[in-house]
Amino acid sequence: MNVKVAKSSGFCSGVRNAVDTAMSVEGDNVYILGELIHKPSVTEQVGARGIRTAEDVSEVPDGAVLMLRSHGVGEVVYAECERRGIEVIDCTCAFVKRIQEIVRRLAATDKTIVITGSAAHPEVIGLNGWCGGRAIVIDSPDSPQIAALADKNVAVVSQTTFSEEKFDKIIKNIEKECKKTVEIFKTICYTTKERQREAAQLAAECDAMIVIGGQNSSNTQKLYDICRARCAHVFRLTDADEFRADKIKNFLNVGIVSGASTPLTQTQEVLFKMDNNTEVKATNEMEEVVAQMDNGQSKLKRGQLVTAIISSASDEGVAVLLPFFKKEILLEKDEIDCEEYKPEDFAAKIGEEIEVMVVSASNPVKLSQKIIKQLKEEEGKIAAIEAGEEFDVVCGGFNKGGLTATMGTYSVFIPAKEIRMGYVKDLDKYVGKKLRLKALEIKKTDRKKEIIASQRVILEEEKAARDAAKAEREAEFFANIHVGDVVEGKVERVTNFGAFVSVNGFDCLAHISDLSWSGVKNVTDVLEIGKKYEFKVLKVDEENKKVSIGYKQLQPQPWDLVAEKYAEGDIVHGKVVRIVPFGAFVEIENGVDGLVHVSQISHEWLENPTSALNIGEEIDAKILVLDPASKKMTLSIKALLPEPEVTRVRQRKDRDEERSDRPRNKKARAPRENREDGEYREWSEGGLGGASIAEMLQNKNDN
Repeated sequence: MNVKVAKSSGFCSGVRNAVDTAMSVEGDNVYILGELIHKPSVTEQVGARGIRTAEDVSEVPDGAVLMLRSHGVGEVVYAECERRGIEVIDCTCAFVKRIQEIVRRLAATDKTIVITGSAAHPEVIGLNGWCGGRAIVIDSPDSPQIAALADKNVAVVSQTTFSEEKFDKIIKNIEKECKKTVEIFKTICYTTKERQREAAQLAAECDAMIVIGGQNSSNTQKLYDICRARCAHVFRLTDADEFRADKIKNFLNVGIVSGASTPLTQTQEVLFKMDNNTEVKATNEMEEVVAQMDNGQSKLKRGQLVTAIISSASDEGVAVLLPFFKKEILLEKDEIDCEEYKPEDFAAKIGEEIEVMVVSASNPVKLSQKIIKQLKEEEGKIAAIEAGEEFDVVCGGFNKGGLTATMGTYSVFIPAKEIRMGYVKDLDKYVGKKLRLKALEIKKTDRKKEIIASQRVILEEEKAARDAAKAEREAEFFANIHVGDVVEGKVERVTNFGAFVSVNGFDCLAHISDLSWSGVKNVTDVLEIGKKYEFKVLKVDEENKKVSIGYKQLQPQPWDLVAEKYAEGDIVHGKVVRIVPFGAFVEIENGVDGLVHVSQISHEWLENPTSALNIGEEIDAKILVLDPASKKMTLSIKALLPEPEVTRVRQRKDRDEERSDRPRNKKARAPRENREDGEYREWSEGGLGGASIAEMLQNKNDN
């Protein structure tokens, strides 16, 4: 007979923690809420320590100590314990805790929560207690409740020990039926998945299967169902007493699997009974399995975690029995996880199971318990990382494919394409630098533990979050800004064409032409970087995400103040800024120009203003006409000059003769209507474009 035993045998980490706690806590006034595990022998051991079992928290006296088993409880139990002063020892499995948090968070949303699992299972009841009991529990792909999800937004979690095969089928049917969003949380415990995978593999290879576990154990029942689907002969045993050799004696290949709440010793007992039963014909393979039970050293590997049973205690340490070993192994006192080693303390724990690590597999075998805590913390962290938690490592090296690092007993590999968004050419520059990572895949075998991780996914998620936040801010910004609004903004940076101003966190452009009515060459002549000003919204282009604002639009125009500063008859000082054939424009102040007509430059007749004035020349003049509404000011330099003593008017004939002697300008003179934008026509109205009638009469009398 060929006997194959699943590697994933014995307590899972959650059950192990609960059992260890129950075996170490003082029994006076201590209660356990429900059966610790579905194993009568363990329940009897717990009861023998004086720990009582309560089916409901109402059965626990005020001020007592209450242990919560690995299945977990609903939120109201914690509240009830706090109200009544009951001390809680929480042994809830870390995986269950994570699902409880997911359910609690989902309860605050409008999503319909679905739990795949058995509605009567304590874990499912506890999970439902974190969303007020409003979750829908589905245990079959054919459940009629799936159809009721058609018009709902759905979020799905699973009981940790639920069948992965059933879970996948249920999810497929929900996604097929549901017309809205379906959010899936794959919360089946990885140890459960491994047990189910091994059970399926063994059942497919063997002629008969033995499933060991309590009759009330949900995960054991699922192992049994998996085996039945793949093997015609499956036998379920609670313990070795139920083993019947006559039922399996004629099978060539027999596989053995056990539930998560089944102690490893139970599997050992079944194997010993098979070996000692004469009805079971031992083959070479069977003898090899039994031989390994006598000396399992060949099965041990350095770094391996094994469950040991305390058999005795001495001054040197604790003697333990290991799976497949019949002789004791010494766990030295320096390797025991305790504050102070006392043999009498451990003598009271003979028969109890402890977890140890193989430090050396050579002869003699060396074990350690001290490093278990560190390893458990690492596995807890790995479970969180597998669930999507971010972690960081320092890059230790690189190869052709990417970067390498280590985290505890795990190696970490970051493919080159997963380092950041974009191509990475020089991998060596990352050596010694910290990387923020999320796991893409976790590989764990007897020989190798590796995490394949990505930093790029974190950067992409953060970028997506930033882009979404930016889009939301922009939408709100454009919904509340309109042309004509007056807004406050801070000058962030300037260019040669304008200033970029932050208005409620959005960059708006104040063009240089909209900074001053008189025009400026440099933005900083008007605005100071880092300072806040008020601006007027000139244009809103939501499609292209652009907003134009102006500063000058909120400032008075120079001509708006002219009437307050000047009046006709005033003498002003200015600078000649432009000369035209009919006169000169004089800048009185920025944005305010006045015209000195050619006839008002001098008492003498001038053919061209350039004969008397130059651009840039500063002059004094008298305001003859002031029209702020039309933005016009007529000036006279002549009015400030002394009158000539003799004014001689020459006869037209003399003037004509003189003109005939002058060389003629070959360039034709432009018609008046075409001169300088009509400036001549505008400024010659009102008789100010030539000699006045009084001047002509005065000249006639003098002659």
